[in-house]
Parts: sequence; structure tokens; C-alpha cells
Amino acid sequence: MIDRLLSIFSPERLSALRELLLFHPEAPMLFSTGLFFFLFIGFYIGYRALRRATTARIIYVVLFSLYFYYKSSGVWFLLLVFTATSDFLIARALARTERPAARKAWVALSLLVNLGMLGYFKYTDFLYQTGVGLLHSLGTWFGIAPLAALPYEPLQIFLPVGISFFTFQSLSYTIDVYRRQLQPLNRWIDYLFYVSFFPGLVAGPIVRARDFIPQMFRTPLLTREGLGEGIYLIICGLLKKSVISDYISVNFVDRIFDAPTLYTGLENLFGVYGYALQIYCDFSGYSDMAIGIALLLGIRFNTNFDSPYQSATITEFWRRWHISLSTWLKDYLYISLGGNRKGRLRTYVNLMITMLLGGLWHGASGRFILWGGLHGISLAVHKFFMGRFPKAFRPVGSQMSPLRRTLGVLLTFHVVCLGWIFFRADSLATGFDVLKQIFTCFHPEVFTQFVVGYTEVFLLILAGYAIHFMPRRVDATVREWVTASPALLQALYLTVAIIIVMQLKSADIVPFIYFQF
Repeated sequence: MIDRLLSIFSPERLSALRELLLFHPEAPMLFSTGLFFFLFIGFYIGYRALRRATTARIIYVVLFSLYFYYKSSGVWFLLLVFTATSDFLIARALARTERPAARKAWVALSLLVNLGMLGYFKYTDFLYQTGVGLLHSLGTWFGIAPLAALPYEPLQIFLPVGISFFTFQSLSYTIDVYRRQLQPLNRWIDYLFYVSFFPGLVAGPIVRARDFIPQMFRTPLLTREGLGEGIYLIICGLLKKSVISDYISVNFVDRIFDAPTLYTGLENLFGVYGYALQIYCDFSGYSDMAIGIALLLGIRFNTNFDSPYQSATITEFWRRWHISLSTWLKDYLYISLGGNRKGRLRTYVNLMITMLLGGLWHGASGRFILWGGLHGISLAVHKFFMGRFPKAFRPVGSQMSPLRRTLGVLLTFHVVCLGWIFFRADSLATGFDVLKQIFTCFHPEVFTQFVVGYTEVFLLILAGYAIHFMPRRVDATVREWVTASPALLQALYLTVAIIIVMQLKSADIVPFIYFQF
């Protein structure tokens, strides 16, 4: 017996366990990994035991959340602690301050801290590269050899996972306190719980404090319906991410965008359609899992994706795509700029600024700015036509005739796909290569060869879009069936889904696309 115990705790096994639990930059912990499920089961047993001890439960969740973030970004989890501490103190100061100028100074400090960190980690290298490129141009134009030959070496600044999400989430708290829409929390640990809550930590959704905080202090009650809904969302997220998104990415989409000129225009077009499905399944899959895991903990997040490719207008698309970010940009940027209150021209300008900054939020690159600009122009054009022809142009498809809605869905989808080309391409040149192949080397005669050569990918793309466009009542029926099942049967559904994922997922670890943001 003693020998058996000693073998379990042998130095080799302890060393292997230590390596498993340490941070590895090449393999951040994902919701879809076996390690997370193993750790979550252990965490959940303790969480249920502490559900009536509010303070102990909050501390327990905070510690697990910080470890979860450590497994994603290493020692940079301390940055999260710093952000939470800074904005907690600023919000407390705001609550004690009445003078308008002083209150503006405090909220400006919060903006400086959060946007300063975001700017350093995310945009320093981009600004440095842009500056060097400008000096190269000036040196070439004016014949200044030292400037023209100025070397550029990337700064190699580590980007903490999810920094864009938790800084925006923390900013919403201080801004709401500044606007007197929210009373600040009294305890630092409570605020750290809100900012670090692991289901939405590294890739959203962005949760507003006024929606989240009241739920923190309630004793989490898990009904059969809540358990079923959470498990259903986790299953959906696993299948979207690990089966559909990862498979078509590794086996088709990446190949197209790595070398678009080696493929026909038809293959490039299917590569674009594939990426549109990939990014939706990747990000909505993550959101589904985040919302489902939060439900198991007694916390309800708002819906983050609502079948966005069913949108009949670009306005409707942004009401259905990444809802937590689009509403954040609307409430804290677009409205702050004046929204639609200062005339039509100013409205269009505000839309452009919002979407350009939204594009820059996604990445420090000209292609993201182009992506944001395309959406800004599309939104402005749609708003213009709604203002000039209100009977013909509606904000959402539900207000249109079936034919007009169908045409609107097709047009909106392809406008969105045009944006996705530059969003996915590693450079503007690659994005234009994709477009060039589609419009100059289409070759529809290779369709049969494409289907034969990429049968699994083709069928998976068809299945993915079929599921996406299925009526809501079908999803509601399946969800109700799962939630009405006994708890043991629900657990069996999840187990079977995990087994299917492990059997079908790509051998390569494919991080969530939005980890980079």
C-alpha cells in the first residue's frame, strides 16, 4: 500500500503534474481542453459547497479566475489585479467627489490607466512600425540616406490575452459611476470578482457591472432547467468551436489565405465563405460556452450572438453580432461623440469614428482599420437611405416583405464577407489578392473537383450554414428537450459531446480567434 502511494507521488509524476499546471505560452488553457474540464469539475465541487457562504465563495472564485488567467497569460495576471485595484479606488473617489471638474479628472485618470495599458501592449509596435515607415518615406523623398536606411525590428511586446475585454469592462464601471448610473462597490474583493470572473475573462462577452453585480451576492440556485440550459450552450459551443471552426480552418481556410494566388477564384470564394463561418463558430462558440459555464455558477450573461448572418441590413447585423461589444461602442463612444443628436452629417461622422476605432480595437493594423471603415461607410449609407426613403429602407428584416428580406440578407452577408477578407488576411496585399482571384480567375468548372477534393470541408460548411439559418423554433425545441431531461441524462449528453469533440477535433491546438484581442 505504501509503495503504491509512493509511486503516485513519485518525483517524475509530481514534475509532470507541475508542468501541466504551469503556464505555457504555446498552449493557453481553453474551455475546449481536457485540462479545463478536469479543473472545472474540482472547482465546481468546492463552489457548490460554498454557495451559501458569500464572502468565501467570492474569494474562491477570484482565486480560480486568477489561476485561469495565469494559464492564459502567465504573470500578466498581475495586470488584471492592477486594473481592478486602480478602477476600484477611482470609483470610490468618484462617489465621494461632487465638484464636476474633479469628477472629470477622476474618470480621465481611469481612461488614462486603461487605455494607456491597452495602447502600450497592443499598439506600441504598430506606432513604432508606422513611424519608421514614415521616416523611410521622408528619407526616400528628400534623399536623406540615414532615414531611408533606418532599420525596423519588432519590439516583441507580449500581448496579454483578453486585455481589450477586461479594460473595456472595467472602464464601463467607472464611466457608469461617473454618470451616477451605478453605486460603487465597498469591497475590493467584490470588484476583483466582477473584473476577473473567468467565464467571460479572456474573450468576452463584455459584461456590464449593473447587470452582473446584483447577481454576485445572491445564493446561486441551480435548477434542472438552468443546468440543462447551461449544458446545452456548452455542447453547442464545443461543437461550433472544436468541430466546425477548427476543422475548416486547419484543413481549408488557412491554406487559401496563406497563398490565395495558388487557388482559383471559386476556391478563394469558398475560402471567404468558410472564414465567415469559422469566425462566427469560433467566437459564438466561445460565447456559448462562457454563458453556459456562468449559468452553472448561477450567473446569467446576456446573449452575445443572435444568428447575425440572418440580418437583412448592416444595421441589423451589428445588433446581432458581438452584441456586448457593439452596445459598448454605442453607449460609451458613439453616444459620447453626440450620436445622432447633432444633425445628419455629424451622425455619419460619429458612425465612421466609432467603427474605425472599433476596427482598431480588433488589431493594430491597417487592415483592421479598413475593415472598420467599410462597416462605418455601410452603416452611414444605410442610415442615409433610411432617412431619405423611410418606407423602402427599414432597420431590420422583420419589417420587410419576404422577397426584400431575402435580397437584403444576401447583400448584407456579402458586404460582411468583403470585410472578413481583410480581417483575416495577413496583409492588405493578401486581401486584394483574394479579391483579384475571385474577379479575374473564377473558373467555375473546377467546382466538381473542389467538392471531391474537399468533401468533408464542403459538407461541414453546408451543415454549419444550415444550422445557422434554421428557424429559431427548432433551436428552442432542442433546448427545451435538453432542459427537460433528468440531470443524469443531461450529464450524459455533455459526456457524449466531449467524446465526439475529442474524436473529431483537429490534432492541432487552435486558439480562439478573439484571444488576440
